Amino acid sequence: MPDNDDTPRPEAQRITDLDALKVFTHPLRIQLYRALFTARAATASQLADQVDEAVSLVSYHLRKLAAHGFIVEAPEKGSDGRERWWKLSSERGFSFRSADFADRPEGAAVLNEVTRQLLATRAERYEQYLNQQGAWPAQWSDAAFSSEYMPRLTAPELREMAEEIGDLIRRWADRGTAAADAGDTEGREFVAVQMYGFPFRP
Repeated sequence: MPDNDDTPRPEAQRITDLDALKVFTHPLRIQLYRALFTARAATASQLADQVDEAVSLVSYHLRKLAAHGFIVEAPEKGSDGRERWWKLSSERGFSFRSADFADRPEGAAVLNEVTRQLLATRAERYEQYLNQQGAWPAQWSDAAFSSEYMPRLTAPELREMAEEIGDLIRRWADRGTAAADAGDTEGREFVAVQMYGFPFRP
């Protein structure tokens, strides 16, 4: 979450350390990480307002994220040096694979917990959209989608499909970021794209 062209691009931070993965067993850290992703840089006070938590608590969890290299200080954003600014260490976010933790007894449990926390926060975000759908202009509610497909695949084919979808989403994400950086922000919103691919037997 690497691109196939020759242009140097930042890659997702691949988590292979179990202690680093444990950071995301806490739902507030997931919230803070996502808030920093959209803000690109923020202070603990700004983030505390977004997540409706005490600044001291937010600062504590930001230090946990920083300790494992998920976020770094952004001194270029500060003007008076009185408050720390933070940003993600990778613009591509983070990724992890089950295979990287399969050889550790605790690995499966932590992996399961992090995946469930991510699922819960994604479901909460979508439910929030559904509750507020009527407040969005028609062009946005018409463009929003929710789909389910059930192709019959092998495990290698599922992995290949995931990589192709990832490339597609990254291309659109790069397009949106480049446009916003160039000042083209009119009518532009953050869009949550949630997809799952997993085996099941009817």
